Amino acid sequence: MVTSGSHSDSPLRGTNNNNIDAYALFEALTGRKIDRRSMSSKTVTDDYEVLGDDNGDDNDNDDDRDDRPLLGQEPSPDEPPKDVNIGAINPYALVEAMIGHRLDRHSMSTARIISDVLQTDYEELFDLKHNSVLFAGLKLNEENREAEQLSEKDMQILEERDLVTPDLSRVKKLDDLEKIGLKEVGGTRIKMARMQNGKLRLVLEGQSLGRTVGNQDVTESINDLVLPFRRGKQDRDWTPPNASWRDMSDALFRGVLPRRFLMDGSPFSAIFGGGRHHDLHEQYQHRFDDPVQGAASNSWLIAAIFSVFWANPAMINRSNNMMSGGPMDRGRRTLSIRFHDKGGRNNAETDTVEVDYQIPVNNSTDMPIYARSSDGYETWPALYEKAFVKWMSRGQQQQGLGRALSQAVALEEGRDHVDLTQAHNGDPIKAMAQINGREPRYYFTEKHSASELAGLVRSCSVNKRTISPMAAWTHATGDMFRGSNLVANHAYSVLGWVSDGQEDNQYIIVRNPWGVTEPRGLTSYPGLLDRVEPEIWPPVALLDRDGVFSIEVQAFKRHFACIGVAK
Repeated sequence: MVTSGSHSDSPLRGTNNNNIDAYALFEALTGRKIDRRSMSSKTVTDDYEVLGDDNGDDNDNDDDRDDRPLLGQEPSPDEPPKDVNIGAINPYALVEAMIGHRLDRHSMSTARIISDVLQTDYEELFDLKHNSVLFAGLKLNEENREAEQLSEKDMQILEERDLVTPDLSRVKKLDDLEKIGLKEVGGTRIKMARMQNGKLRLVLEGQSLGRTVGNQDVTESINDLVLPFRRGKQDRDWTPPNASWRDMSDALFRGVLPRRFLMDGSPFSAIFGGGRHHDLHEQYQHRFDDPVQGAASNSWLIAAIFSVFWANPAMINRSNNMMSGGPMDRGRRTLSIRFHDKGGRNNAETDTVEVDYQIPVNNSTDMPIYARSSDGYETWPALYEKAFVKWMSRGQQQQGLGRALSQAVALEEGRDHVDLTQAHNGDPIKAMAQINGREPRYYFTEKHSASELAGLVRSCSVNKRTISPMAAWTHATGDMFRGSNLVANHAYSVLGWVSDGQEDNQYIIVRNPWGVTEPRGLTSYPGLLDRVEPEIWPPVALLDRDGVFSIEVQAFKRHFACIGVAK
């Protein structure tokens, strides 16, 4: 019950004292448990802002334009783009899938592991101009700072002999470099030069000596993990390398019961006992099931799913029926999700899609390879990813695209083995509309002032949290994309806004679908705060804070290409 009283409890006869329990109402609307003992004692007035002086200087020169929206109105949306190719592979999930080991995402040494496995300097992984493997299947349009798709013919599969490097132990002079294959030493680009103790230390580009994986050159394993090109395997059922299709409810790889059940005290109190159940309740009280991108480049889709979930949890079907049915019918359980036709690519006719609980699981780590929840225990993020790809694949098949044959074979044999790499790149703003059935609205940052962009987020928010799903994507190249916090050609969920009371110190709250915050000291980002605390932005207490940042509106305008809303 959401009510906390009844007519009989009223102190005055005839008075309706059927008050609403604010805590219960909050939990019903958000689908999240709340720890009432940890609620802040801060007063309501503490959240009010001191507005800036209207006569003060404004650093945003665009605010002098005559075509600004009227006070209190949203800016007019821009013309929808014809095609959007947003997507960046999650390097943490990709490396885990490749080496069969889990990474400590909070360790400084993890950056070195990622760099070594992906054969690219860490600071060059996150910008398309460096031809990083995180953008496999895409190329840079330098004029527009946008990504363009590569065809299967443009991609090359590297073999072991392509990756072999020469023996450098006998190199004594610069001339020796030419003898082993480094052509035109005098014209070779120097990445770094440093003088130390009378010795000149140089780092030279050496691509002519040994090839590495990149956006157009990948190994067969990387191709099968992240790219939609099957290369002669079109008639086979798709399964990623070192993986098998397994039921998400399989206790062998789940290991523990879902947080949601551990917090439902009544059925488990008798099993675990009072003290033990209390410990488990405390352990899982603050775990979250926010969607996290896996070893795919579909950041556009995962960001869209979370944006809809964050703005209105009731729009997302999270029912997993984990405790229903017996072991014999476990493999037949399905989840039904409805998606909406919005035209263009990655689209199909409005329909309800049904998927089973089979997902690709890494044979070494027993973890999902693709989308998963941030706490690792919930099923719905992986099922939404699978359902959306299955739905959009229908549209591709109707248009003669995609892998109609292999998909048909899998469905004929009763297997729901959807090729998740087909959602290689796309449009996060349209995807939000395809999920919630609303209309996508686009606002390109070059056409709007920073204050207009901040005003747009405010107009879509209540109490600094978005109530209409919002997402944004970055330029494909720039001077800030040197680490995993701020990534080029990448989609982010927009969660709300915060301000210290001054008009030129407004911040937009965004979430990286990778669900990772870099260790401090690894990379610097002017204008970006990589830690968001509840004292500054209270809604952050409702989600996993890894990957959540606040970015100053001027920096947002520089580094993000577009922001949009589905309403």
